[in-house]
Amino acid sequence: MGSEGGTSVQEEHAPSSICFGCGPANEDGLRIRSFRSEGGLEMEFDPKEEHQAFPGMINGGIIGTLLDCHGNWTAAMALMDQSGDSEPPCTVTASYSIKLRRPTPFGTTLSVRGEALSVEGDRARVSMSLSADGEVCATGEGLFVAVKEGHPAFHRWN
Repeated sequence: MGSEGGTSVQEEHAPSSICFGCGPANEDGLRIRSFRSEGGLEMEFDPKEEHQAFPGMINGGIIGTLLDCHGNWTAAMALMDQSGDSEPPCTVTASYSIKLRRPTPFGTTLSVRGEALSVEGDRARVSMSLSADGEVCATGEGLFVAVKEGHPAFHRWN
């Protein structure tokens, strides 16, 4: 749903993922497309009518999903970069919080940015922001952790 060309990190590293927010293989999901940028990842998202909470405004759950999934991928890529691996570890959300700063309007492209604040061992703390028409509508911060063999999510990106 992003307007950027090229291959997103989701399409490159998890093409068969069925995640509602970021899974390229989920035809009914949001299918976000995140791309590397200076200091992290960025994406654009064009909401559909069914993503509204009420006429003209985007649902807070959709906003939370955009920030959560984009933040998770920001963490995965930061962990990959720190380790020097060619593939990101499968990461899950340990915690995240968002602040809805103003209503997010429907009918415009949303811009989401993620930046790793810290990377320590198997975890990364990430900040996220969502803007519409140059105005910040939501911000967030999350802790994302790489999972190991035996965790139910370990092979979810394969």
